[in-house]
Amino acid sequence: MQLARTELTAGMHRIHAQVAQTAREKEIGLMFRKEMPANEGMLFVFDRPGIQCFWMKNTILPLTAAFVSDDGTIVNLADMQPMTEDSHCSSKPVRYVLEMNQGWFKQKGIAAGTKLRGRPFSAQ
Repeated sequence: MQLARTELTAGMHRIHAQVAQTAREKEIGLMFRKEMPANEGMLFVFDRPGIQCFWMKNTILPLTAAFVSDDGTIVNLADMQPMTEDSHCSSKPVRYVLEMNQGWFKQKGIAAGTKLRGRPFSAQ
């Protein structure tokens, strides 16, 4: 699947994100992928803020989901285990979810309250 891409930053760290916007793109997400480069992720974009919940059915990679508000602030993070159907939800309504390789946020010292920068957030 060829997806649009955008560059985000978290402090001094760059994130090269594929953007999942359509229902089909969001449904497939990172399923069946065997690897993802270290500073790459997937940004899921929803039409309006809501409680967003994700699971890992058919997803091989261990991921961390960052639930992100309209202004780019990370609301909460959730580590997600491969091939599970456990639900991981935002702690409040959000429009964006950024999935990265599990451990990426922790290794960079990025936690809830950190503000992401980039085109999706500056348009608000």
